[in-house]
Amino acid sequence: MSTHYDVVVVGSGPAGQKAAVQAAKAGKTVALLERDRLLGGACVHRGTIPSKTLRENALRVRSMRYNAALSNFQLAEDTELATLIDRLDMVLKAHDSYMQQQMSRNNIDLIHGRASFIDSHNLKIDRVRGESLYIDVDSVVIATGSFPRTPDNIPVDHEHILDSDSILSMLYLPSSLTVLGGGVIASEYASIFQALGVKVTMIDKYPRPLGFLDEDLTETFTQAFEKMGGVWKGNTTVEKVYWDGLTQVVTECEDGSVIKSEKMLCAAGRVANIKDLNIEKAGLSLNDRGLISVDAELKTQVPHIYAAGDVIGPPSLASASMEQGRRASCNALGIEIGQMSQMIPSGIYGIPELSAVGLSEQQAKQQYGEVTVGKACFSEIARGHISGVEEGMLKLVCDGDGKKLLGIMIAGEGATELIHIGQMALMSNADVDIFVESVFNFPTLAEAYRVAALAIIGQRSKNSEAY
Repeated sequence: MSTHYDVVVVGSGPAGQKAAVQAAKAGKTVALLERDRLLGGACVHRGTIPSKTLRENALRVRSMRYNAALSNFQLAEDTELATLIDRLDMVLKAHDSYMQQQMSRNNIDLIHGRASFIDSHNLKIDRVRGESLYIDVDSVVIATGSFPRTPDNIPVDHEHILDSDSILSMLYLPSSLTVLGGGVIASEYASIFQALGVKVTMIDKYPRPLGFLDEDLTETFTQAFEKMGGVWKGNTTVEKVYWDGLTQVVTECEDGSVIKSEKMLCAAGRVANIKDLNIEKAGLSLNDRGLISVDAELKTQVPHIYAAGDVIGPPSLASASMEQGRRASCNALGIEIGQMSQMIPSGIYGIPELSAVGLSEQQAKQQYGEVTVGKACFSEIARGHISGVEEGMLKLVCDGDGKKLLGIMIAGEGATELIHIGQMALMSNADVDIFVESVFNFPTLAEAYRVAALAIIGQRSKNSEAY
């Protein structure tokens, strides 16, 4: 015997949570299926919250080291990693409690167990305790997230050679760490561990990390990483990785170089987490990137099955996943909604923090030809000196006339907060003049918008490079 639901959501991460709540708000019967004991998915338990908690303590450690005049601070060699991710258990339990209450308030049935398709309208849920459940549904939203991709030549053992899900399971802070990859996860963890005093070497086949970002941002990140003592090895192909059986992970590169470290993080991207879901029985399959393909309405190749979040690939941001989940439910239920804004800011929580929205300088040149750029270094802003974030910068990109705003890039502490000012300006189709005609609190880092805008206006008259 099976139970009927109007909408079933598989996965309780950012996309799944919003999908379930939206469907319930529309008055539908909803079930949220989750395999793990707690709600929230990898974002909460293995990614966003744990890594950002570690990052905050890494910033404190770096600050204490920089203030050597006040104290000669060093972490002990046997520092347990758990002590650097304090309050995490409390945060996770609080988040789970909040989500449980939200599900209850909205009359969403929360079912713990491993879900699998019987066919496109029927699912089986195997529970740890009790008999299996069978449910039939009108619409399904797949929001099962992703898991780390492991290249064939990297023998991840989760003890010496780790992936992005197991990196924080280390008992002690290692003395050295090799990071394979130059993407968001690789860059965040590399800079965080380097700030904690770990000797970090980043290796990637591409010339620079975070290659999708504006070159000024990646240059700022790389300089800060190397200033802390980190090593970046770009344009490098890894041939072989192995644990020497004693104390070190050995990385042999195509150029003949050999890097040895106590631990290794393999951050080679992520693929859709559809293990045991049997999507083929629902008429679905993965694309050549290991993801579920969807159209503009987040609909899969099966008309009543939708997908959202990391399971469909980029931008793979929790913020975007939340909105995708909401929209997937709306589309499944025929609720009219506007187009999803393309002005989605990216946030990289490394050290320094990086954020961007709109077009990079390189992208703008490809689309518009000539562009006008204005920059403001945080070292020129009073709040930058007060807060000790002089190495940051804010960059505005405009069209060749120096009027139409095309993109904003920010590096430095608070970048992921500051970016929303620029995001709102872009969404309003505002000219760059809006930043000069507005009054900002003093002293604030937000003043950098005004300084960068004045630099652009100064170039309009060809009188000077900056105001």
